[in-house]
Amino acid sequence: MKAIERVFVLDDYNIIIRPIVTEQGMHFANTRNAYSFEVNNKANKIQIRSAVERLYNVKVLDVRTANVRGKPRSRGRHRGLTRSWKKAVVVLGEDYRIDLF
Repeated sequence: MKAIERVFVLDDYNIIIRPIVTEQGMHFANTRNAYSFEVNNKANKIQIRSAVERLYNVKVLDVRTANVRGKPRSRGRHRGLTRSWKKAVVVLGEDYRIDLF
């Protein structure tokens, strides 16, 4: 019996999961023109750059990524971890902005 292979296609909407809107993120957006997003764990910098450029119609200068580990949490006597995720900080050109609100 042959195993069925699952192919997960990373299109733009599967690469960019959501923008991260925090006070520090808004400060970076106003001062450095840098926006942060939660992205797919399997996405690389080139895919993230092209997805942001196509979804928001902007010019991306730089992409920085970080893998964020899950934090330990407990509920009563049960212990566990929050999920791990990947963060991308995208720096745009001077003339471009992303309206998150």
